Amino acid sequence: MNPPLLEFAFRLEVKLGPIREMGPGRAGHRRIIPIIGGTVSGPKVNGAILNLGADWQTIFGDGTAELDTRYAMETDDGATIEIRNYGFRHGPPEVIAAIARGEDVPHDSYYMRTHALLETGDERYSWVNRTLFVGTGQRRNASVIVDLFSLN
Repeated sequence: MNPPLLEFAFRLEVKLGPIREMGPGRAGHRRIIPIIGGTVSGPKVNGAILNLGADWQTIFGDGTAELDTRYAMETDDGATIEIRNYGFRHGPPEVIAAIARGEDVPHDSYYMRTHALLETGDERYSWVNRTLFVGTGQRRNASVIVDLFSLN
């Protein structure tokens, strides 16, 4: 068998609200980061991130962030698509500390990878219901950028 191929699908530029700290949980430090808007752009989908949803993060003792997001987009032609994105962010302690201070750091100085499931009832985009996506990400001060690739 051949390894799967990746095809760039679109970029998510997700605007984030202020972090809401929950404190220690069973597995690590918990926090909620609201998703308040943004854009979607690429060869497969274009549109806007809706002002709903959040990233329900767990920060483990070694500094690894478990990313667990659920939000939605509206395409330029009116379809609503749900996004469930799960992944990890980790790197050298000084880089993770800079991210926590809101500093922009080079995306290749840390690991931020995700896998995403998308769902819609709009027939024009029914292909997303049958496609697996993987992503590379970058955390910025008040946003996150995720490039999603379809797994073919």
